[in-house]
Amino acid sequence: MKKSKLMYKPVGLLMGAATGMMAGALFKQAWKLLGHEEDAPGATDEERSWREILLAAAVQGAIFAAVKAVVDRSGATAVRKVTGTWPG
Repeated sequence: MKKSKLMYKPVGLLMGAATGMMAGALFKQAWKLLGHEEDAPGATDEERSWREILLAAAVQGAIFAAVKAVVDRSGATAVRKVTGTWPG
C-alpha cells in the first residue's frame, strides 16, 4: 500500500465524522430557510405530505454529498502536500 494511502486512512476517518456533523448543521439551516420550520419531516411523519418528505430527503442528500466532496478533496489535497503524492 502506498504511503500516501496509508496516511490518508486516519485522516479519512476523522474527516468522515466531521462531514456528518457539518452536513447535518448545514441541512438544518437550509431547511429553516426552505421550510420555515425548525425540523425537517421524517419519512414516517404522518402529518407531512409525500412531496415535503421527498423534498427534505433530496435536499439533505445533496447537501451531504457536496460537503463530503469538499471534505474528501481537502483531505486528499492535504495528504499530497505532506507526502508529495495523491492518495489514490
